[in-house]
Amino acid sequence: MTRTAAELVETTTAKLAPDPQANPLVPLIARGEASRDTLATLALEQHWVIPADRRAFLHLAQRAKEEPEAAAFFETLAEGEALAGPKLEAFAAACGVDAPRTEAYEPLPGCQAYPAYVAWLALNASPTDTVLAITANFSAWGGYCERIARALRAHYGFKDEACAFFDFFAKPAPELDRKATAAIQAGLDTGFLNEELAHGYGRLLQNYEAMFWATLGQLA
Repeated sequence: MTRTAAELVETTTAKLAPDPQANPLVPLIARGEASRDTLATLALEQHWVIPADRRAFLHLAQRAKEEPEAAAFFETLAEGEALAGPKLEAFAAACGVDAPRTEAYEPLPGCQAYPAYVAWLALNASPTDTVLAITANFSAWGGYCERIARALRAHYGFKDEACAFFDFFAKPAPELDRKATAAIQAGLDTGFLNEELAHGYGRLLQNYEAMFWATLGQLA
């Protein structure tokens, strides 16, 4: 029986759900046990991730000439990264990160493997395959952000402006979900989607994201 895009997203997300033990940092933040310096490092790493992902998404959108639904999805993602940037600055400031510290910071390889792989996908993978891989990965990311935003208020006394970066990614995004479903359905209908490749891309994304959190967890 032919599956719909919504069914494929659901099954792929379930298959790629991360091991609960793969993220040591978010539980520490949720309990208020992570240091403010660790939070500052999280902000500094994201300072590298956000613009890199935005450029990768724009490149994917440009490559998707024969996959307009995928192009629309990546254009929306790129817009989201642009909106997230100023919100990240507010979080960093609340963590005590100033411009000189940001400029002097040397990013951690374990944290930057994820955006490096997103850039690899932008150069090498089918845009529609990448839509499925990224959509499955975002489910875990949104949950992490929701827990962090709640903990920043409860345990660290952060105001709404300082939590807005995580609030932004924690919120449901029905329009983005609709565009992802449309892109995946178009891929199924036209044969542009290779489920096996998309699953492999998603598996690596999940592992690189786990590496991001594990690297930060070692500092906590």
